Amino acid sequence: MDYSKNEMMAIATGREFSDGELAIFGVGLSMLAGFFAQRNHAPNMIAFTEGGVYGSTPVGGLPWGIEDNRISANATSFTNAIDALGMLVASGRVDNAVIGAAQIDKFGNVNTTGIWTEGTQPWKVGKYTLPKVRLNGSGGANEIAVGAKKYIIMAAHEKKRFAEKVDYISSPGYINGGDDRKKYGFPGGGPSAIVTNLGILRPDPVTKEFYLDSYFVFSSVEEIIENTGWDLKVSPNVKMIPEPTEKELENLRAVDETGSLRKK
Repeated sequence: MDYSKNEMMAIATGREFSDGELAIFGVGLSMLAGFFAQRNHAPNMIAFTEGGVYGSTPVGGLPWGIEDNRISANATSFTNAIDALGMLVASGRVDNAVIGAAQIDKFGNVNTTGIWTEGTQPWKVGKYTLPKVRLNGSGGANEIAVGAKKYIIMAAHEKKRFAEKVDYISSPGYINGGDDRKKYGFPGGGPSAIVTNLGILRPDPVTKEFYLDSYFVFSSVEEIIENTGWDLKVSPNVKMIPEPTEKELENLRAVDETGSLRKK
């Protein structure tokens, strides 16, 4: 079957959602993954955006923003970011979510704040310094990372993105591993998977360090290790991820009816 890497990534992420979950995700591939899951195998999943659009499905293709007409036309209700993030997410009600990452480390900590030159990272110098490259910031991802029962991280698998330690923690994963999340009193459970354009990483149940769980038919264990900036451990049961079925591709493309995310 003919499909793109973006489509495989979205389907693999969508498979991580279950029926009946309350879920939050942003625009782009994360929204495609979420609404694919709802259409394909989780019809009773309830979705909302960080802007407060609740209980809707895209109309006429995927939206360009979290509140435009394509995502708000058939919403159950409208509220705001304070209610969405400060009430639903922060209270631990959200079952699953998706966030993105410009940089990510072996404990699932995400950086979307900035990229610093070597030796000038805030955690090395002990104070915030101006980054070499300023990124968009955390948006609602920090609240999701702290409060959601679990969440998925989506990222392009490149060595410069998958670092031993992120330059700055915009959205916490498992901090330094182990039970660090409990030490900080986070209500949420932490990232359950990192889905990339090459495969899926999952956290060790004890150390919380992410290891390679599975890879796509067009990638390999060797390629994933080569594109990871830490000594990536590989599951003894590492496996190939099943390719999309005809039904999955049909449902995915029904959500992305304009084909805006089908290209790569």
